[in-house]
Amino acid sequence: MGLSKSELNNMEGKLFLVPTPIGNLEDMTFRAIRILKEADVILAEDTRTSAPLLKHFGIDKKAYSHHQHNEHQATTEIIRFLKEGKNVALISDAGTPAISDPGFFLVRETLKNDLQVECLPGATAFVPALVNSGLPSDAFVFEGFLPVKKGRQTRFKKLADEERTMIFYESPHRLLKTLEEFAQYMGEDRQASVSRELTKMYEETVRGTLAEIKSHFENNILKGEFVICVAGREEVKKKEKYKADKD
Repeated sequence: MGLSKSELNNMEGKLFLVPTPIGNLEDMTFRAIRILKEADVILAEDTRTSAPLLKHFGIDKKAYSHHQHNEHQATTEIIRFLKEGKNVALISDAGTPAISDPGFFLVRETLKNDLQVECLPGATAFVPALVNSGLPSDAFVFEGFLPVKKGRQTRFKKLADEERTMIFYESPHRLLKTLEEFAQYMGEDRQASVSRELTKMYEETVRGTLAEIKSHFENNILKGEFVICVAGREEVKKKEKYKADKD
């Protein structure tokens, strides 16, 4: 007598996307630790980065590299593992996999094969940055990293008309240039905030106009990973209306 479809599905493994701390190890969840301990295979963006994390939480397993340069090639084998009933856990260097990190392609291919995917809730940099900013958080758009060259100017022009709060990731060596370009396309008086080293000892959030924030970072050390939040045009229009009514 053969197995039913539901029984066959129960024999298949599951892909778990496991968020890891963006700085403070206390942000690792109990569930994330359990899933990593129970997983048959752990995939990591950089095994050199993940090794101290796994050791810290007593996860005595080898992690295999899964990054943007090998994910297409490796995915076929991972799908095979899942079909054999193995549970696979994916972690990035920090935060939630697939958010400006490897993971999207693997998730898509796993779903195409009618296999299960589960993402655990956990650390990600843009949420605390948005909440800390003081800018409207009822509607927002996450843009991740802006194009470095091709399409960059076009992207800025399009974003200038965005009405929702905008969130971006940026590296230290491009921060000042990006702030300058925001000011160029959106105006120096546009409200914004820049957060760096979130959850770490030297965590900092600078709020104000784009001109004020740029001035601050021109006179301070640029270190760490940065999250930029910029007010949308809707917020600008509200301030202008309030000022007009008050006058």
